[in-house]
Amino acid sequence: MTGTLLNAAAVLIGGLAGLAFGSRFSDRARQTVLAGLGLFTAAIGLRMFLETQNPLYPLGGIVLGALIGEGLRIEDGLARFGAWLENRFAGGSGETTSTFVRGFLTASILFCVGPLTILGSIQDGLSGDYQLLAIKSVLDGFAALALASALGVGVLFSIVVILVYQGGLTLLAAQAQAVLTEPMTAEMTAVGGILLVGIAVGSLLQLRPIRTGNMLPALFVTPLLVALVAWIASALP
Repeated sequence: MTGTLLNAAAVLIGGLAGLAFGSRFSDRARQTVLAGLGLFTAAIGLRMFLETQNPLYPLGGIVLGALIGEGLRIEDGLARFGAWLENRFAGGSGETTSTFVRGFLTASILFCVGPLTILGSIQDGLSGDYQLLAIKSVLDGFAALALASALGVGVLFSIVVILVYQGGLTLLAAQAQAVLTEPMTAEMTAVGGILLVGIAVGSLLQLRPIRTGNMLPALFVTPLLVALVAWIASALP
């Protein structure tokens, strides 16, 4: 839960800074900082991939996971869910639109609907390594600064959603630790590194669109491949 608490603190600090003097930061400065964070995220992803003991497992996991994700259209579903929330609670115009609610929902969706949330929570729950959530905290703090300066104090209340949703994922991942072997965890980490590079390229550096969300099933397919191969190897004479 350390990573989740750090994430909540970063949003709080960033949001308060945005309320106080967020308008003083230029768009150029924000873009440059975001590009730097993108390069750093890609470097972390490459380092995570190097933990693989057999690159064929991440390759198979990514291919099968991407096919499953595209079939389920995970990223489209997340986008529709976010749009529904915004239209349901922050739609309308004039007096029917609450800036507070809009700020709360916009921030909650941005901070909790994304591959990095799931990746970081799983890693934190499995190994206690909150490195990815620390990176996410920096990104979210920077985003909270910008959002709070435009949408007000409602952004700060997204902390409640972060604690419940992201913390819940971490606790669930901790329970799964009992059934994951060291090789399964290593290959899952390698796949997470690939997805992290995808986030850096597609979302942060914006070099080209990548539907990273549709590759999330690879996090679950890859350890299953490791377990399947181990079972076949043990069954052979």
